[in-house]
Amino acid sequence: MKLITEHTDELRYLTEERNGEKRYVIEGIFMQAEKQNRNGRVYPKKVLESATNKYQKEQVKTGRAVGELGHPDSPTINLDRVSHKITELNWDGNNVMGKAEILETPMGKIVRGLMDGEVQLGVSTRGMGSLQQEKGKTVVNDDFILSTVDIVQDPSAPEAFVNGILESVEYFVENGVIKAQDVDGYRKTLRTVSENNLAAAQMKILKDVLNKF
Repeated sequence: MKLITEHTDELRYLTEERNGEKRYVIEGIFMQAEKQNRNGRVYPKKVLESATNKYQKEQVKTGRAVGELGHPDSPTINLDRVSHKITELNWDGNNVMGKAEILETPMGKIVRGLMDGEVQLGVSTRGMGSLQQEKGKTVVNDDFILSTVDIVQDPSAPEAFVNGILESVEYFVENGVIKAQDVDGYRKTLRTVSENNLAAAQMKILKDVLNKF
């Protein structure tokens, strides 16, 4: 599976009082189904429903649904960069409406400062899945897994970087742990071996990949 990210900046800022303390909250459209997005991808509603329901059950309802400030280059969560906790995900037509509370972590405090300064922020969903071409569109397959929703400053800027990730790294889950294999590294190995050793190199790579599963 490949790392897949999508971006949106349709967010509202909210401040709420709880026990006399100010809470910082963002809410808005976190994901969209049945619509070609700015990355040229389409999420069938049944695919996004399945991934969202799983994330709701395993992450949101158990209080584990946290996201980062910035745009990491892997599907795993870096706890030292966590800035917010996702508290709600609800469907409205083909849109997944989300709500997240900004935490009092180092990264969360940066987000709070940006919100106080009225800086426009966006969110970026992070997940894993495979893609297929269908009628000129790139469609996300039903193996899609939602990892988290991050906060980003410019939702459109990381697209070229993300495309690089999509081309070079394959992800898989082994015993509940997300692991990566460097596709470009394997290609480089094949390019640098002599013709006589090509078959041996190919067999070594095949064994290496198979041993990961």
